[in-house]
Amino acid sequence: MPLRPALATATGAVLLLLAAAPSAFADSDVTAEPKETVTVDKTVRMATDGTVTVTGTYRCADSEGPVFVSASVGQKSAPTRYAIGGTLAVCDGKKHRWENKSRTSSATLKHGKADVEATLVELRPSDDLGGLPLPHFHAASKKDITLTKA
Repeated sequence: MPLRPALATATGAVLLLLAAAPSAFADSDVTAEPKETVTVDKTVRMATDGTVTVTGTYRCADSEGPVFVSASVGQKSAPTRYAIGGTLAVCDGKKHRWENKSRTSSATLKHGKADVEATLVELRPSDDLGGLPLPHFHAASKKDITLTKA
């Protein structure tokens, strides 16, 4: 298989796994190391067209491959989580703001209480697999939020 399709397949698989993974985080920020964090702002906005905007901060260092901030939103009334975009992160040890946006159908999410899971994940090249990138998690957070009108 040519390299580009293999990388695209691996990246897509990682993003799907992150969006579909069951919640394993406490209702607070969880970090791999004190120098690596990801936070979620308390208010998440949803426009009338269904576009959801999630924001927060992150800090990471020492990456070998591309690093992304991924987010998903869920509500207790529904068992499904919804992936809300992905942002390319800069791992320079400094604190940065992130923002992810994604459009959902108007019937998918409702204004009110919800929760957001954010993950700072690197696609690190694996020498054992001929350079195929594997996920390396830098930090994760789960937070109860309020989904408000934009």
